[in-house]
Parts: sequence; structure tokens; C-alpha cells
Amino acid sequence: MRTTTSMLAAALAALGLSTAMASAADPLTLQLKWVTQGQFAGYYVAQEKGYYEEAGLDVTIKPGGPDVAPEQVIAGGGADVIVDWMPAALAAREKGLALVNIAQPFKASGMELTCRKDTGITGPEQFKGKTLGVWFSGNEYPFLSWMSKLKLSTQGGADGVTVIKQGFNVDPLIQKQADCISTMTYNEYWQVIDAGIPADQLTVFKYEDQGVATLEDGLYTTEEKLKDPAMVDKLARFVKASMRGWQEAAKDPDAAAQIVLDNDTTGAQTEEHQKRMVGEVIKLVGESDGTLDTQAADNTVAVLMGGGSDPVITKKPEGAWTSAVTDRMKSM
Repeated sequence: MRTTTSMLAAALAALGLSTAMASAADPLTLQLKWVTQGQFAGYYVAQEKGYYEEAGLDVTIKPGGPDVAPEQVIAGGGADVIVDWMPAALAAREKGLALVNIAQPFKASGMELTCRKDTGITGPEQFKGKTLGVWFSGNEYPFLSWMSKLKLSTQGGADGVTVIKQGFNVDPLIQKQADCISTMTYNEYWQVIDAGIPADQLTVFKYEDQGVATLEDGLYTTEEKLKDPAMVDKLARFVKASMRGWQEAAKDPDAAAQIVLDNDTTGAQTEEHQKRMVGEVIKLVGESDGTLDTQAADNTVAVLMGGGSDPVITKKPEGAWTSAVTDRMKSM
């Protein structure tokens, strides 16, 4: 009886310890920029592999979508950290929402403009008089800066370009409603290919090659949250675990894609597309450890301020990024 009682006491003690450890995990909510897909594989891998748990975190990952603006979510208290593009974050900051970049998992831009070759477009100088599809909700800022650099009006006419608000699909190009559309190297470009237009019938302009690339998929929080040392510590643990997730995704992209699929509650994603997406996305992450390249951030600012009479931002931001979180991460 004593043995049984001792075993029961030990089991209850262990359960109590386990419960205490679980309750001790710091909650943190991440708002993604878009729906569950390979673009965010590193975060799902970190969660699936227990990296967040090992870091003492209880992370909730909230998918985005066409009706979700990460900036509004964090402003309303619905997230502690968001995945966002720097143009959208800086535009929101200039309007009064004090977003701060705390880490930059993506080193390179995946944005591009994809045109049908039969339009005769071989260079940006031939955009004049054409119809171009563009995403909005913050994604239009790099495009508008590029058109301004080219001195092309976006109001249409023979000396400008006609801009159509592109949905999150490639239909305008397939149906010839637009001469070119916005695509990402890891997503919509391949949708065009899968729709039956081979690569040799397309002309692609990568923003990186055109000198108008801006930073994408950074991690942002608010100035207010960064005033709390405990939150800075929590965010540092989160970034470290997330980058571990990205490193694991790079080692085994197919397994990472399957983890993404397992977390897709909509059932809309396919295995082939997600495997391809993860393979392309990890090229953009590269060897990043999450540290922001401030020169790349300065370049982003220069692109956004180069908008002629209608720039995306009107002045150089102050305090728009910090190394406090990644510095803390490196000391762990």
C-alpha cells in the first residue's frame, strides 16, 4: 500500500510540476500577413517541433487573409507581433501607428511583375500605355514607387499606365485583362505556369533587379510593447525559436511543407504547391539569423521616398527599427 501510495503521490507531484511548467509558459500571439502557407513555414515548424515550448513560450499563430490587415490587428491588441512588409509598416507608422521592426527573417524580396511576352513588353520603358495588375492593402507601395521612378503616371493614358486592383489570383493575366500582373517568386508566378502559360512565353521583372526592392516579411511590434523588458525578452526567445524553425525548414523543405498543410484548416492548399513554395521561400531567407540589415532598411526608405509628388512616406522615419530584440537573442 505504501508503495502504491508513494507512486500515486509521485505521479501527482509530477503532474503538478508539469502543469506548473505549462502554465508558466509565456503567451505570445503572432499575426501572419496572409493565409497559412509555405511563406510562413518557419513559424509552423518552430511550433510543431516544440521550439517555442522549449523557449518557454505558448505561441498562437493567427492566419491572415484578404480581410485581415496585420497593422490593424496589433493596433487593436489582437497580436503581440506581426509579419509585415516594411513599406506597409512604415506607411502605418507615418500615419500614427508606432510599429517597429524587431527582426528580419527575409533577406531578399520575392516581388516581381510578370508579363505575357505577346504584349511586346521587353523592358520597363514599354510599360507606357499598358495595363498592370497590382495588389493593394499595403502591397501596392513598392509598385507605386517604381512607377514614380520611371516617371509613369498611374492614372492611365498613352503616357502612363492603367492600374487595375488585382485580386489574390492570376486571372487578369490568364484572361488578358492585364498585360502584366504582380507575382511572388514563390506563389503567383507558379500559378501562371500551372494555368498553362510556359515560362518561355513570359517576361518577368524582379523588383530586386530593378533596384526598387523593399524588405518583406519582417517581424514588427509596437514601441509601447518594447518599453517592457519582459516583453523584449519574450520576443527575443520568439525570434530565436522562429529562426531555428526556418533553419529546420531549409534542411527539410518537404517536411516543412507537410507541417504547413497539417495546419491549413481550409484544405485549400495542395502538396505540390506548398513544397514548391517552401523551396522558393527559403531562398529569400537565405542565411539570415533574423538580424535586420540596416542598409537594406535605408534602401527601402529611399525607394519609398522616391515617389515624386506622391511618395509613400514623406520623411525618413526615426525609431522604425531596433536591434534590442536580436541583440538580446544573441546573448541567450
